[in-house]
Amino acid sequence: MNYFSYLIRRLTILPRWIIVVIDSFVLLFSATIGYLLRFNFDIAEIRHFNPLIGIFIITLCGVVSSLFTRSYAGIVRYTGVDDAINILYTSFINLAGICSINLIYFYNNGRNLIPFSVVVISFFVSFLFLLYYRLVVKNIYAYYKGEVGDKMNVLIYGAGQSGVITKQVIDADPRSNYRVIGFLEDDHRKIGNEINGCKIYDSRDFETVVKNLSVKEIIISIRELPLSRKNDIVERSLTNQIRVRVVPAFERWVKGEFKLTQIKEVNIEDLLGREAIKMDDEQVMLELHQKVICITGAAGSIGSELARQVIMYDPSVVVLVDQAETPLYEIERELKQRGSAVPIKIFVADICNRERMSYIFKAFRPDLILHAAAYKHVPMMESNPSEAAMCNILGTKLLADLAVENKVGRFVMISTDKAVNPTSVMGCSKRIAEIYVQSLNNHLQKGGNNHTLFVTTRFGNVLGSNGSVIPLFRKQIAEGGPVTVTHPEITRYFMTIPEACRLVLEAGAMGRGGEIYIFDMGKPIRIHDLAKKMILLSGLTIGKDIDIVFTGLREGEKLYEELLNDHENTLPTHHEKILKAKVSEYAYHETDNFLALLADLIHDRNELKMVALMKEIVPEFKSNYSRFEILDSSNA
Repeated sequence: MNYFSYLIRRLTILPRWIIVVIDSFVLLFSATIGYLLRFNFDIAEIRHFNPLIGIFIITLCGVVSSLFTRSYAGIVRYTGVDDAINILYTSFINLAGICSINLIYFYNNGRNLIPFSVVVISFFVSFLFLLYYRLVVKNIYAYYKGEVGDKMNVLIYGAGQSGVITKQVIDADPRSNYRVIGFLEDDHRKIGNEINGCKIYDSRDFETVVKNLSVKEIIISIRELPLSRKNDIVERSLTNQIRVRVVPAFERWVKGEFKLTQIKEVNIEDLLGREAIKMDDEQVMLELHQKVICITGAAGSIGSELARQVIMYDPSVVVLVDQAETPLYEIERELKQRGSAVPIKIFVADICNRERMSYIFKAFRPDLILHAAAYKHVPMMESNPSEAAMCNILGTKLLADLAVENKVGRFVMISTDKAVNPTSVMGCSKRIAEIYVQSLNNHLQKGGNNHTLFVTTRFGNVLGSNGSVIPLFRKQIAEGGPVTVTHPEITRYFMTIPEACRLVLEAGAMGRGGEIYIFDMGKPIRIHDLAKKMILLSGLTIGKDIDIVFTGLREGEKLYEELLNDHENTLPTHHEKILKAKVSEYAYHETDNFLALLADLIHDRNELKMVALMKEIVPEFKSNYSRFEILDSSNA
């Protein structure tokens, strides 16, 4: 038995001539069975019909048909539906050939050479046995490959169509190191049944099942699994030190086919995302279709995703503006590779450069500006406050003023939750930018004429964005640690980049000017818990394989992010994920004068006075873990 197992494992592809020989014996056997069944095993009666000639003709026609259709060419251990169809096709050709010989013989001799009943019986027997022996060889090969090889026990969560396909792919791939020993299922109607010899277990008995079956890995294979249920399965798996993988959605299968290599690790983004957002596509289409759209910060995480989504609405032109040359080139190439006919114009430009931005506005006359350009890194901007104020405040002011001069229809500014009760220069700079565009909009509204509509959107951290904590943790885990967390209690809101951008487009389309929209960010997530889950998803043990180190809060950093300050409230909109903030409003002329003074201080490089003025504009700005805390104590 051991030697036979060794041969099976060493065998790669059965030579085709062996398949032809086996097929010939099957055809010979089928013809013989046809005669025996037709005449009830009465040998004396069978001899009256020249059975040797009939068996020879049936076998010969079968071999010729097989050579014609190349049914012998399939790799036996991968036998599937396509092979079964090819064998059926071969059998029909064989049947047609035998019938043709019979008709010719009947025309010349007045009787059949082979009884038609024998032909029909041999047709069905040959088809069944040609297919059956291939399946037997396939299962024997799979059995010895699976039993003798070094494979891990896995359960497939989901006994539906996707789960069955997953098992078939795993069993058929010789490179697989999985042994599927069962299915987990929530549907009580399926529990207790079997699929291809694998029992379906109740997911409520998770701990008992995985322990009794020595399960090493769970593969999630359900097409529409609620996020809460996915999180539950992952949590229970990690608690029991079981790795989790997931089968991608059908739309992401390569050319409609699923392969073993597509089973991937569960990413933290898969668990922090939320259910799909329903959008008012009709309203968004009105704002984007055949319009000139300008996106600033187009090479960044948010800007590039906005570009991807915008071109789906068939604008007339998309203008992409950013200072980062290489990322801008990459998003341009990606968009062009999508095959869209929308013209894409690329500009490497600084939004603080009036001459450059004025040229772009005058050349393209944008209907909509999606303003995503900003400096966002809190500790870095705390060390470089003049740059934060220059880009985030004066850059936004310049774009807003140019939008009015060039009669842009709509201006959507992307802000941040760090603008609420800011503790950093970066957060305050975004709040001042909010104040300016809102006050400008209200000032223009008093004129009563058609004017640029300014809308602000405010949301928290986005998963996977440049500089966010998740790529940092992923890099630290890959390097063996330690994973650095600033504080054990620090929390953050998270949202996926596509989700955030969909809400930006929706809010931008619904706005009538002057609104600050905030997004439903769900529940805040403790960063320490996030780090622990990412480590466990990587198959590592905290404290043994990798450590978590607390480094202390950085300059300007908060423990908890807020979407509204104490004096603000919200109003609902038609979209359940978008709320309208009721915020303190400022007079335009007062704000404009403040910004003129701020610009002088920036150019004078007087950072202390500049930040002091920012605190005067935004009284709730209280520095945290920053050298600018001295300004708060002096004002106390």
